[in-house]
Amino acid sequence: MRVLVLNLAVALAKIGFGYFSGAVSVLSDGFHSLIDASSNVVGLVGIRAASRPPDEDHPYGHRKYETVASAAFVGFAALVMFEVLRNALDHLTGNAPDHPITAASFAVMGATVAVNLFVIWYESREARRLSSEMLAADALQTRADVFSSLTVVVALAGVRFGWPILDPLAALVVAVFIGYGGWQIFRATTGILSDRVVMLDKDVEHVVMSVAGVLGCHHIRTRGSEDHVFLDLHVWMAADMRLDAAHDISHVVKDKLMARYPGIADAIIHIEPPPRRLPAE
Repeated sequence: MRVLVLNLAVALAKIGFGYFSGAVSVLSDGFHSLIDASSNVVGLVGIRAASRPPDEDHPYGHRKYETVASAAFVGFAALVMFEVLRNALDHLTGNAPDHPITAASFAVMGATVAVNLFVIWYESREARRLSSEMLAADALQTRADVFSSLTVVVALAGVRFGWPILDPLAALVVAVFIGYGGWQIFRATTGILSDRVVMLDKDVEHVVMSVAGVLGCHHIRTRGSEDHVFLDLHVWMAADMRLDAAHDISHVVKDKLMARYPGIADAIIHIEPPPRRLPAE
């Protein structure tokens, strides 16, 4: 919640000053920061929905609600990028008047960069303490916001020295940052929603084959996110092995897999006899 408040304060400061001063680069960077604040809201809502336990209608749990929330966020990022591009093009084509850049512009940008640096430090520390991928990812996103802000500062300095075109050009750079971030989220969410492979077959097979009594495995399938994987596979065991013994070995396989890869939420193991001729190694 602290990070949300800080990101929102940074966004509102930049957007407000951008409209007041007419600096389209500052305004665009404010929209970029607003995306950070929005991603915090999406994260809080998505995680709350995803944390609900499995039920009769959702036997695999509600984890994909977080993914759906992230996908919806991509649409918001696209709208923001369109607005940034529109403002930048208006200034480039002369449809918007130029405005003088004052010392207040640098003061606002400097203050917001300082806040972002604190957010990066705080989120990175908490990500290590809590082993949170979401906090680590948000810290990386905030780093991108810092680079975007520094680009704007350089552009503002250029405007002060007589190159007003640098203001809308910096806004275009900010649009690239927004588009790249949105594309990364889009690629990650579509991979999860389309059940893209999460773990390599050879990695799973290496663990499975380390269990005594296992003759081989195949039909390895994984889906989900890296920290919440559903795995199923077929394991070969001797045809004359007692069912209870085979069942015990399958539990050893499952325990080893989940110990080696903590991101596995569940593993379904099908026991079957090996084919008449085992594949050549």
